Formats: sequence, structure tokens, C-alpha cells
Amino acid sequence: METAGNVVVKCWDNHRSLDQKTIDLKRKLVDLNALKQDVESRKKAELHPRKKLKSQVDVWLGNVERINDEIQNLEQRVAESISISRGFFMKDVLKKIQEVEELLQQGKFDQGLVVNDLTWIGQALSTTNLVGKAAENCMEEIWTCLMDDDIRRIGVWGMGGLGKTTIMKIINNRLSKMTEKFNIVIWITVSKEMNISKIQNGILRAIGEELREDEDETIRAGKLFEWLNEKGRYVLILDDLWDKLSLEEVGIPKPSNGSKLVVTTRMLDVCRYLGCREIRMPNLPKQDAWSLFLEKVGKDVLNYPGLLPIVESVVEQCAGLPLAIVTVASSMKGITNVHEWRNARNELSKRVRGVTGLDEKVLQQLQFSYDHLECERVQQCFLCCALYPEDCYIYEYDLINLWIAEGLVEEMDSQQAELDQGFTILNKLKNNCLLENGENVGAVKLHDLVRDMVLRITRPRFLVRAGLQLKEIPHVQEWTEDLEKVSLMSNYGLRIPSQMSPPKCQMLTTLLLSDCRIRSIPDCFFEQMKGLKVLDLSQNNFRILPSSISNLEALTLLSVRGCDYLKKLPSFSKLEALKKLDLLGSKIKNLPHGMDRLVNLNYLHLWVEEVPSGILSKFSCLRDLGLSSAFVRGEEIGELKKLEFFEGSFFDLNELNTFVQALKSRGQQLIRYNVAVDIKNFYRFCESDKYIELSCSHPICRNGVKFPSDLQRLRINYGIVDFPEEEVFFPWFIPMQNGKFSFLKEIVIFKCEKIKKLFTCSWVQSNLPNLEELTVLECHQMEEIIASEMEFVEEERMGGSNSNTIPLTLPKLRILDLDLLPGLKSICAANRVMVCDSIEEIGIFNCSKLQRIPLYLPLLDDGQPSPPPSLKAIFISSKKQLRSVEWDHPNAKSVLGPILKSDDFLEPCKSDSEFDYGSDPESDYDSFLESDTDSDPESHYDSLPELDANSDLESDASLPNDG
Repeated sequence: METAGNVVVKCWDNHRSLDQKTIDLKRKLVDLNALKQDVESRKKAELHPRKKLKSQVDVWLGNVERINDEIQNLEQRVAESISISRGFFMKDVLKKIQEVEELLQQGKFDQGLVVNDLTWIGQALSTTNLVGKAAENCMEEIWTCLMDDDIRRIGVWGMGGLGKTTIMKIINNRLSKMTEKFNIVIWITVSKEMNISKIQNGILRAIGEELREDEDETIRAGKLFEWLNEKGRYVLILDDLWDKLSLEEVGIPKPSNGSKLVVTTRMLDVCRYLGCREIRMPNLPKQDAWSLFLEKVGKDVLNYPGLLPIVESVVEQCAGLPLAIVTVASSMKGITNVHEWRNARNELSKRVRGVTGLDEKVLQQLQFSYDHLECERVQQCFLCCALYPEDCYIYEYDLINLWIAEGLVEEMDSQQAELDQGFTILNKLKNNCLLENGENVGAVKLHDLVRDMVLRITRPRFLVRAGLQLKEIPHVQEWTEDLEKVSLMSNYGLRIPSQMSPPKCQMLTTLLLSDCRIRSIPDCFFEQMKGLKVLDLSQNNFRILPSSISNLEALTLLSVRGCDYLKKLPSFSKLEALKKLDLLGSKIKNLPHGMDRLVNLNYLHLWVEEVPSGILSKFSCLRDLGLSSAFVRGEEIGELKKLEFFEGSFFDLNELNTFVQALKSRGQQLIRYNVAVDIKNFYRFCESDKYIELSCSHPICRNGVKFPSDLQRLRINYGIVDFPEEEVFFPWFIPMQNGKFSFLKEIVIFKCEKIKKLFTCSWVQSNLPNLEELTVLECHQMEEIIASEMEFVEEERMGGSNSNTIPLTLPKLRILDLDLLPGLKSICAANRVMVCDSIEEIGIFNCSKLQRIPLYLPLLDDGQPSPPPSLKAIFISSKKQLRSVEWDHPNAKSVLGPILKSDDFLEPCKSDSEFDYGSDPESDYDSFLESDTDSDPESHYDSLPELDANSDLESDASLPNDG
């Protein structure tokens, strides 16, 4: 037995050697964090489609985060200790050294970070329904060939617009579900301008591999050949192949072992060159063509017998081509006047008379739909769609903003009104079947035949070479004086020769050079483009913007977004017509010279280090402001009366309060805002959020923190300094106007160390009727989420009790996530039960003191409880806690067993099939819990030192009224 003297001597020895051990710990932690960075880099490199991160890597990364926090906590405790008592921390320091050494060993991952994701063999594609029995028969013929091991290559051919791509998309989706037949399904869109590298890159992305862009094509082909052979049985679909293709040059093995190659093409010769089983895509039979036409034009025409012969003649002109039928019918929808129908028939007949070639006839039929658009403004908007690369998906907001910049959308009082008008035009083009919905939400696409028609209409006024992987800009002779629009976007590695003469294009209004990674532009390049209005240079690698831009006095849009190397701008003093300026993501540190002259700006996105005081008030026309790299003043933002969209950061809570008060005084809400406090370089891409994020190193305002009443999402990081420890946190937050957070959907609280209580019950009921997600993370002193009311606390203190359970209703709450809250004792008061009819997921992780989940379980007719109707899962980090957790109903365990999950999400605690409800479901559940008694991932919290909760705030701090 150790004497007191021995303990003192040992403590003194520990005290003397503690500094060296602490230094050793810090050095090892530096090594660990360096290894973590290496693992993160490897993760980015290895994590491709069809790959998933190993569970052990995910756990390791989480443990590194945890050990960093624990060591920081320990260092703080050591620093606050006095004299010899520091020696008592030696055991903790040695333990942490051992843990860091173990993590260093575990983090090598010599066998890689990822494994194959075997649950997914192909990408599902959006598609439409097939029309007619002939198309269905064609699809079944293709399917039969795919299932026949003796047929290895299939060629589907026929004229454009018949539906070859639609059939193959449906087949692709069916194949993606057949894990027993094929290992992988690869879809590649080839298009007219065939490029070997582009095909190779598409296949590489699909199989989860990667090669350098500058690697020799032959070497790339060899590696691709090997990788495809390793994939087992695959189906490779090459859609819209125009020319003969050497499979050897690409690196595509001759299909064997059950693998298949399928091509769709307009050329029978392509099928024969590749040795394919030829399957012709038929035109629609007469009856199917008539049914499709009626579906699109509307059956009202049947009510006018005199129209029927004319309508039948129009359908006949479409020659059984689905694309022509759909576009012509859509353009005539709602028309019942016999004269208009007769004129349409005559126009179509005239267009195709004497025209040779099926594709040419189709183009003439498609142009009929273009000619029948309601006005020239809509036609011009449609023509702009061809400025984008073939077969690419065009994001609707990008397209509409281009129309606005072009002046094709009527100028209105607000940006939202102009966007609404743009979407109206977009929907007209969709309704006329001139635009298709893309694979991604919010994107559209041009059929390649429709795009060909547009390019023919616009030639020679448009020069479009977008997405062709050009390495050099078109020769100066191609830049003719009558050019109006030029698009060279998406030509990665494009070069503009330094000796190139300035193109003489005085009529040019639009120049799109985005996403080309251009390294330099000759200084004089823009000298002969005096009429230029729209200049998009985003996503390029130049460091200096040419001085000739300074004289583009007609310019209304200039974008250099994502130009990571751009450091120097010319003078903007002559660009007074500029309405939209986007410098986001560049290296520009200060506002360009002449910026104060740009008084017509309505859109401004910057990434500068400092904004001079008073400059923003000069831009009184601003509707959309993004300025997140520098702090701005709330008063200046509030003076921008036309502002609708705002993303920016304030220095402290006082500036936020000033901004919110200004919004209230002008009686107008912003359409979208993403606002931060005390966070520089804040950027959050979202089209519709009303979001505020606080990360405050400043004292909380005495009068509380004010928020817009329409706030939707709120995140609070690292707490508020000087917050009184006994106070409930959220009543300090004051929504303006109606006094409620009626629109608040999401709350995230992260690393707020001083907060012990988050809400009161009455505050929640009054303020959060629409809350959908509540997340509380790493708040080590948090004791209660929804705190007890003062009268109930007093009753408990006096020894009283209340047997009545009071419902706490959160009708919209879907997700409740509580993690790393070692001090959490309760989610809500003991006499409260949470009624959450919309709850989908509950997560309780590393909350070792939490004993009760107060979830109300609705009762069935027989009096037995049932889970809330939307509840999918309850995650609890350890089986130890799962055993100890209390429920308000004695049969809750048996009811919730199938959706309770633990051990890092690895398995449900019981599946439905594993429960034997005929015997004793509760004992069956308990026996499962007893199957693992050793694992306790939160045991490390038992030795964590208590955090210092002393507050520097004056004891008589006033608290705003609840609610």
C-alpha cells in the first residue's frame, strides 16, 4: 500500500517529466494528422464510381478526429492545473500517447482504402415510354440477342428520331437489375464528332478507373483493354455512333465470355464494319403514328369532322417518324381553325417536296415547329440552346441567365420576375417538344437532330465548336465580320496563339469561352469586338485579364468565375453598361480600378479580401450580391433596397442584428440568403435556402440575437463566448415580425461547449412548428435538449412528482441526431413525451448518460404500441446503451426491435424474421443484446476530464422573454 509520501514523490516525478511527455504526445499527434491528410488524399484518388470506402477507414478517420479533440481537452486541463497537481495527468498523457501510436499503425492501409461496390452494376437512365407494337417487337429482338451467348455484337440502326436511344435506355435500365447475368453495364454517348479520348474517358469513369489526359492514346487503350477484361461479363452500349470505329484504337476487347457490344447508329455500314447482328429500327406504322399524334395534339380535333382529312394528311407528312410527329403535333396543339391546319399541311408539303435524303426531310419537319413558335423572342431563346455542346445537359438556371444577359427576357423590376419569365419561355419550348428534360433535375437537353436544325438556321451567324476537344482556337479567317455569337466552351486545354491577329467581329454580341483552361489570352484579342455584350471566361487558367477588355463599353456580362490563377484585372472604369460581374473563385484580392463607376450592376459576386467602406452603397441596382470572403457591414447591406439574393459574412452578432432590423424596417424579405457570422471564405451553394451560420468569438448581444422570421436553416458552431451557463440557449434568439420561427426547418448545433440547455418546452411549442431536422454534435456540457420548465424543476427539487405525461408535439420533425454529448442526461423533461408523427430517423451516439428516449408510440386498437408511421431506423452507438435505455411503454422493445440498429450501423438489432412473436419477444430481444457485452465504443469518455464551465458573463445578465 502506497503511503501519502510515496504518492507525493511519485506525483512530483511525474510533474518534472510531464512536459517532455506532453511534447512527445504533440509530435506524435502531428505525425498522425499528417497521416490523416495523406489518407484523405488517397481517399479522393481511390474513391471512384463502383467503389466504396472500407468501413475500417471510416472508423479510423473518426477516431483521429476524436483523439484530436480529447488531446486538446487534456492540454487545456493541464494548462489550468497548478504546481505539483499537474503530475496527476501523467497517466492520461501516457494513455493518449499509446492511442496515437496505435492509430499510426492502423492508418497504413497497405491493401488500399476502398473495395468494389457490388450492389450496383449500372446507371439508371431517364426515359420515355415506347410507342407502338413495332417498337416493342424491336426491343424484344434486341433483348433476345443480349441473352443469346452466341451473339456478341448488336447493331441497332435507322434514321434519326425513330427512338433508338429510347429503346436502349429502357434496355440499359433492365440490364442494370440483372446482377446474375452481367457484372457491369456501360453507357457511352458518342455523337457526331467522334473522339477516341472522349470514348475512353467515358468508359474509364463508368468502370471506376482513371488515366492521365496527356497519356498516349495507344498506352491508354492498352490499359483500358486490360481493365475491361478484368471486369468479367460486361455490356458496352455505344449510342449514336456516326462513323466506323476501331475497337482496338479505343481499347475495347472483342466481346467474349458472355460480354456484349451494342451500338446505335444511322448508318448500316457502321454495323457491318463492326460485324454486328443488324437490327433495323422501323418507322411507326400508320395507326401508331396517328395515335401518337392525337396524344400530343389533343383529341379536340376529333370534334371537328371537317378537320380530320387535313390532320391525317399532316400526320402522313411526318412519315412515321416519332420525333417529327411529336414536335409537329405539339406546335399545333389547341388549334381547331381549318385555315391554320390547311396552311400547316401546305407548309410541310412544300418543305419536303424535292428534298432528298431522309435526315434532310426530318430537319425540314422540325423547322416547321420552330417557325410556329409564338414570337421572335421565344425563337431567339431557343436558338441559344445550340451554343452548348452536343448531348450535354444544360442547367436551366444557366440557360435562363444567358437569355437575361442577352436581353431576350423583358427587363422587369426584380430578378425573380425575370427568372419567372425565363422559366415560362423554357416551358413553352418543352411543351413544343423542342427541349427534353435532362437526366439531372433542373436540366434540359437538345435532341441531336433538333440541334442540327438550329445550327443550320443560325449558320453563318453562329460559330459553334463547343465540346469538340479543340486544342487551338479557330483560325482568324473563320471569325467573319457578320458573326453574332461564338461558343467554344468545354474545349479543355484550348490555346489562343500569342501571334494571332485580333478577330474583326464588330457585330459579335456573345463570346463563350468557359471551361477551356486557357492559359493566356493575347492582350489585343478583344480590340475589334466593340459590340460584345456577353463574355464568359469562367473556368480558365490565365493569370491576367487582357487590357483590351477595358474598352468593351457595351459589355453587360463578364464572368471569370472559377479562374483559380487570375490575379490581375484591367481598369473597369469604361464598363458602365455592365450589369453582371462574377469574380468568384479567382485570386483577385482587391476591387478592380474603376469599380465605383459600375452603377448599373444588378449582380455582383466577389472573392476579395476587403471591401472599402461605402462602396457597396454605390450599387443601388444590386439584386444579387455574393461576398463571402470579406466581412461586410449590416448597415450597408440593408441600404440595398432592390437586393433579393444575398450571400455574405458579418463580423459579429451586432452586424447581423443591424442587417435583420434593416430588412424588417423596409418591410421586404429576401428571396434567398446564405449568411455567416465570424466566418470568412464562407460559400454555400444552394438555390433556395434561407440559411444562417454562426461561429462567434464575440460576446452575445444583451438584447439577444435577431433573425429573419422566414429563416429556414440555422447552424451554430463553437458556441457563443460569455454565455451564462445556467441559461437556456435559444430564447436569446429572436425572430423578427411575428415572433416565431415559423419557417425554420433545420437546426445544427456543433461544438458549443458552454451550453447546457438548448430549448424550453414552451419555446419549442411556440416557435418550431415546422422543424424537420435537429442535430446536436460534440457539445460536451450539454445536459438537456429541451429543458424542464421552471415550475417543474421546483417541484422536483421539493420532492414532488407529476404522474401525468404531457405531450410535446413536433409534427414535422423527421431527423433527430445527437452525437458526442457525454453529459447529456435527458432529451426532454421526465413528464414530457415527444409526439413526432413524421419522424423517420433517430440517431443517439456516444451519449453515455442518456437513459430515456421519450418517443411517443401510438396505440393500436388492441392497446399495443406501434412505431410512428414514418419511422425507419433508430441508431444507437452501442449495445451497452441499447440495453440500458428506457422506454415509456413496457412493450416498446419488441415493437421497435426490427428498426433498432447499433455497432456503427452494421446491422439491425433484429430483423422481422428473427423475432419469434409467438414466444416471448421481449426476452428474445434481450438475449440478442446479451450476445455482445465487450464492445463499448464510448468507454473512452469515462476518463475525459470535466470541462471548465465557469462563465465570465455578469450574473445579472437579462434574459429576453421566452417566445
